[in-house]
Amino acid sequence: MVVKVEGLVKRYGDFTAVDRLDLQISEGEIFGLLGPNGSGKTTTINCILSILKFDKGTVQIFDRHMSSTAYEIKQDIGIVMQDVAVFDELTVYENINYFCGLYVTDKAKRKELVQEAIDFTGLDNFTKFLPKKLSGGLLRRLNIACGIAHKPKLIIMDEPTVAVDPQSRNNILEGIQKLNARGATILYTSHYMEEIEQLCTNIAIMDKGRIIAQGNKEELKAMIGKTEKITIELLEDVDGIERDIVNIQNVEAVKLNGRILSIKSIKGKHNLVKLLHFFEENNILVGNIYSEEPTLNDVFLEITGKELRDNV
Repeated sequence: MVVKVEGLVKRYGDFTAVDRLDLQISEGEIFGLLGPNGSGKTTTINCILSILKFDKGTVQIFDRHMSSTAYEIKQDIGIVMQDVAVFDELTVYENINYFCGLYVTDKAKRKELVQEAIDFTGLDNFTKFLPKKLSGGLLRRLNIACGIAHKPKLIIMDEPTVAVDPQSRNNILEGIQKLNARGATILYTSHYMEEIEQLCTNIAIMDKGRIIAQGNKEELKAMIGKTEKITIELLEDVDGIERDIVNIQNVEAVKLNGRILSIKSIKGKHNLVKLLHFFEENNILVGNIYSEEPTLNDVFLEITGKELRDNV
C-alpha cells in the first residue's frame, strides 16, 4: 500500500477540519480526491505529508510510519501544489536543478534528471527564461518539473491545471498519464470533472472532513444510476413551465436556465414520451432534446448538495 490513513482527525479549536478519515491508495493508481472548498482536502494532504500535526490517527507511506523527519520517505514523494512555488530570481533550469538537488546530491545524476524533467515537460526552449517571462501554461509545467525531477514514486498534485489554456492543460494531462505509466502513483485533486474521468482509476468524494463515497467512476455513477437527466431547448418563453413539468410522473426536479430546461427524473422507458406529449398538448415549441446518464458532476451534486465548479 502506497498511502494508508486511519482515523485521521485534525482540529482547529472547536472546528474539526478532518473527521476520522480513512484512506488507502494502492501502487500504480491515479487516485482522485474530490470535494468542495472547505471539505478538508488540502488539510488532509498536508497531514499526509506531515506538514501539519494532527490530533489523532496514523499515516503510513510505503508501509512506513510518516513523520516530519522521515526524510527517507519524503525523498520518494513529489509535490505539485495549486500555488506555483518557484523562485522568481532563478531561471527555469536553475529552479528545476535546485528542487532536484533537495533529494539528489550527486551532481552528474542530478544533471541527467534535470534534463529528463525538462524534456518531459517540454521546456527545452525556455531553460534560460525567468518565471515571470513564462505564460501561465509554461509556468505550470515548470511547477510540475520541479516536483517530479527526482523521479518520486508518489506524486501529489493539487489542482495542477488551474488557469491554464486548453492546449497546455492537455499537455499536462498527457504528462500525468505518462508519469503514471512509468511507475508513479498519483494523488490528484481537481475541480474539473472531465480531468477526473479521464485520469483517475479510483475516486473519493470528501465533504465536511470525511470520505462520503468512493469507487471508480462507473461505481460512483451507479450510486445514482436510477436517475435520468433530460435536457430540452425551448424555442419560446413559457410562464410557469417548471411548476407544470415537476408534476409530471417520475419527474423529481426541474431547472430552467434561460430557455434550457434540465429535468431530473426516475429512470423509465416512457419519460421522454410523456414530456413530448406535454409540449404537444400545450403547443410549446421545443428545439434540441437529449437524454443522458448521470455524470460525475451529477454524482457529486447528489451526494454533497453542491456543484463542484461553483467552488472554483
